[in-house]
Amino acid sequence: MARNFDPATLDLREELVTLNRVSKTVKGGRIARFAAIMVVGDGNGHVGYGLGKAAEVPEAIRKGIEDAKKNMIEVSLKDTTIPHEVLGEFGAGKVLLKPAAQGTGIIAGGVVRKVLELAGIHNIRAKSLRSNNPANVVKATLEGLKQLRTVEEVAKTRDISVEQVKG
Repeated sequence: MARNFDPATLDLREELVTLNRVSKTVKGGRIARFAAIMVVGDGNGHVGYGLGKAAEVPEAIRKGIEDAKKNMIEVSLKDTTIPHEVLGEFGAGKVLLKPAAQGTGIIAGGVVRKVLELAGIHNIRAKSLRSNNPANVVKATLEGLKQLRTVEEVAKTRDISVEQVKG
């Protein structure tokens, strides 16, 4: 799928979702490394996630940000919420996203909240239904956001007018 935006031209904010310390036992002892899941977004319909692994925390975060910029998507928004209800699934992660009225705010758990804030969504209700593994929840949230389509996009795909789509 081709992107019609360049992450280098966007004013991106970064957010650390989770930092995991992992160790490997070898003949000489244990080797500690770090894995960081990062989310980047411009707060205006562009968001992405990345995983960075390194021996030191700052390097893992830097790698995660680079990976997140490569995995960015464009989200279809309707004012400050989403156009319709959607269910995102990835692995054991399952996230339900529902549009909400103006002034509702972001009603979501920690991991989902970070993704939605950086995507620029201000009014939404979300629920993580299965896994609480941060990697799968982030990926499921992004899968849900990828499925969103506005009325105009549906009309263009079907080659009909917006009024015909609405009913």
